[in-house]
Amino acid sequence: MEKARPTQFYQRLLFSFCLLFVTASQASPVFTLELEGEFEEHYDWVSHALEEQRFYVIFEPNIGRSLSHYQERWGEDYNRHGFQQIRSLVFCNPWYANQVINKDPEMAALCPLSVTLLHKEGVTQVMFLRPSQLHPESPAQPILQELETDVIRALEAAR
Repeated sequence: MEKARPTQFYQRLLFSFCLLFVTASQASPVFTLELEGEFEEHYDWVSHALEEQRFYVIFEPNIGRSLSHYQERWGEDYNRHGFQQIRSLVFCNPWYANQVINKDPEMAALCPLSVTLLHKEGVTQVMFLRPSQLHPESPAQPILQELETDVIRALEAAR
């Protein structure tokens, strides 16, 4: 086997480092947390954890129930992943809402925020759309990052 020349080695190393850096810096726009156990317990924990961090739940849509009205109409296209529960928690923190609007009124579209919980076979996925990923050039970016960190901290406390 031919030995790589030093220049090739360093080029490969640099390329690998750059690839690793780019991959690490591109966070998924959706934060996902998986919890094992009973859905209602997780749902209550997430709601309580958000409120503990002063994110007030203002609406609790039961998406699964709403979709179930279309089961017959949609046939095999209905709930293909077989989720047993699909619910959301819609929430807001007035201080963050005010700060975001002060910095970038267009980002008022984020208010209120939500998390969606999908449950199947004893596993609940909690998903949250990361506000900092929507418009990285926004003047509100620092406050959006702080908001995102606080929401994720609350969700992780629900474990």
